[in-house]
Amino acid sequence: MNYEVSDFNEEVVKRSHTVPVLVDFWAEWCGPCKMLGPVIESLAERHRDRWKLVKVNTEVHQDIARQYGIQGIPNVKMFVDGEVRDEFTGALPEPMIEQWLKKALPSPMAAQMAEALRLFEAGQTGAARTSLETVLAAEPDNEQAAVCLARTYLDEDPGRSLDLLKPIEPGTEYHDSAEVLRTIAGLFLYLGAPESLEEDPIKPVYVQAIEHLRSGAYDLALQRFIEVLEKNRAYDDDGARRSCVAIFGMLGESHPTTRQYRRAFSNALYV
Repeated sequence: MNYEVSDFNEEVVKRSHTVPVLVDFWAEWCGPCKMLGPVIESLAERHRDRWKLVKVNTEVHQDIARQYGIQGIPNVKMFVDGEVRDEFTGALPEPMIEQWLKKALPSPMAAQMAEALRLFEAGQTGAARTSLETVLAAEPDNEQAAVCLARTYLDEDPGRSLDLLKPIEPGTEYHDSAEVLRTIAGLFLYLGAPESLEEDPIKPVYVQAIEHLRSGAYDLALQRFIEVLEKNRAYDDDGARRSCVAIFGMLGESHPTTRQYRRAFSNALYV
């Protein structure tokens, strides 16, 4: 099959508003291009229902190569809605390209995912959960859906949250968010079994901090966790530090509560 471009604007830019278009920038003299080409073409046939392939010979279409800043080939770009969504340079092996495609391609469930997020932000947790479960059933590897669904269970079933987060490994896009929720879910489990916490004079303060966190009183939770840090940092395997980091991660660095307690937290680390 001939994938060579004849009209870049029509075949790539405009078409990408309907279906993702993968563009392989190559040249006849490029050895790695000849290695990558058959792999890309095979993937294009296998995934022809998800995206389309267009090949651009940079010697023939030098103006297009300049327009998109091609400095090394092979260069592969994924176009979505008329723009470059993601790219890579070099002859990657097929498994790595498959992984890249998972990240670069827009999800078929993107609209439902956006609606689920809107419902969650509006406080419609049940409706959001139903929508997220549908997304995750269709796309078991959708880490964003897993993290968001875990958050809907955080208060009422922290164990379920932890189960949903198990597959998310270091190095993935949503790992940091998953770590925040893992820490908080673990803390909430203590409220159902406080006897699992080691006995220590600081234990009541630590439990109170978790109770404040569960009620959404983040400033009070941080005050209590910082108190634990100052008096017994080692308690619950450095739990107070990890808890503060999780709260900051959940709120975001620009949140007023994060800004208010960052310095006190840092000072407590060096008491």
